[in-house]
Amino acid sequence: MRKVLFVLVVVLLVSAVLSACQPADVASYNLSVDADNFRIMRRIIFYNGITGDYIQVIEGRCSLGDADPAGELSVTCKVGDDLYVKHFLGLSDNVTYFVEQLSPKEVSTYHYTVIFRPQTVLPAFELDLE
Repeated sequence: MRKVLFVLVVVLLVSAVLSACQPADVASYNLSVDADNFRIMRRIIFYNGITGDYIQVIEGRCSLGDADPAGELSVTCKVGDDLYVKHFLGLSDNVTYFVEQLSPKEVSTYHYTVIFRPQTVLPAFELDLE
């Protein structure tokens, strides 16, 4: 009985939290999840604010680093089946970047996207039975 009551309380709390979200927030979150899972084509442009020149342009199914130190940006791009490249870029007071989504993506404004990866939950391991 306690477990059922606990589950019911958790479901009600989650429902209350999710119902307070604006549709734009849910769509933005779902677009970010899709981009981080290499489902969205992006163009990332590094721009020198003093000279007005583009320094570098990266285009493809790319994800931006979330936990990069200040003044740094990592960009990971999927270039094939299980093939990835990673770029590290330094940012300064005159170098900035912007990210352009190259095509629209249909996402739900009512449901969050959650992706489970079995290989992350259960990492690969080898058994040596000798």
